[in-house]
Amino acid sequence: MAATGAVDSSHSPAADSAAAILNRPPAGSIDSGILLLDKPDGMSSNRALQQVKRALAAGKAGHAGTLDPLATGMLPILLGEATKVAGLLLGKDKAYQVTCRLGQNTDTYDADGQVVRERPIPDLDPAAIEQALSGLRGLIRQRPPAYSAIKVAGQPLYKRARRGEEITVPERAVRIDRLTLLAQRPQELDLHVECGSGTYIRSLVHDLGEVLGCGAHVTELRRVWVQPFRGQAMPGLDQVLTGTPALLDPAVAVGDWPQVRLDPEQLAVLRQGRRLPARAGLAPGQSVAALELSGRLAGLLLVAANGELQPQRLLVGPAH
Repeated sequence: MAATGAVDSSHSPAADSAAAILNRPPAGSIDSGILLLDKPDGMSSNRALQQVKRALAAGKAGHAGTLDPLATGMLPILLGEATKVAGLLLGKDKAYQVTCRLGQNTDTYDADGQVVRERPIPDLDPAAIEQALSGLRGLIRQRPPAYSAIKVAGQPLYKRARRGEEITVPERAVRIDRLTLLAQRPQELDLHVECGSGTYIRSLVHDLGEVLGCGAHVTELRRVWVQPFRGQAMPGLDQVLTGTPALLDPAVAVGDWPQVRLDPEQLAVLRQGRRLPARAGLAPGQSVAALELSGRLAGLLLVAANGELQPQRLLVGPAH
């Protein structure tokens, strides 16, 4: 995620993240905010989203990055006007901790599916496991599971798979920045994964099982962070439903963008659809975060060819 109207080159996004915490507003008056939900096991991301939306009486809500029902961990939920920055979070890096069951393949690549093949587990020392992991780091190609939400001809693949249709899912390039062994047991491995957007951890585990020669599937999966929210607290669903969870200002989603702080008169100009004069240090075509003087996100701007700041997406609401 300076002087009025000037480029805030000395501003620290990290320093603002703590100050961006908002108190929960009264029911029905949610303006904008980001909730980093610790999604529970056994629940779809959409069901978790709907429960949060109802509990906080938000008019609009969306999430950034689906988690499988089996998975737990960080699910960024955007409420109210914060939904306007949802697209900026979808391509962010993520980190996971995953437990792999060796010796079995399932049709879904995880424990929610049916076992389709069993093989003996060879004697695996740490050196053999490291050799297998090393080939799955960096830029690799992987084939997403047939049981996935990827749409072909407008229909999710999992619906076709459930009908028993034969599906060939094309491979795609993904980036694995870190893949390390955390623990080893006779039939299981615990791994830490840091990866780029679009990576299927189920496919990564499936491919590891093939390299090891025994097959593997996911039994536990936890997303520990999504950039730029690394290290942030994650309230559980019970806390959201019964308590007063903290919301982050959507400014944290654009903390690495160039920023301008604008006074109310300048923001009024933008909300009329007009442009603001050029600012030094900004290049045509550049995206810019417009902040209120308080540091709250007011909107997203684009630097026009002549250097002027034109409104691209503005946040509105009771607090704006």
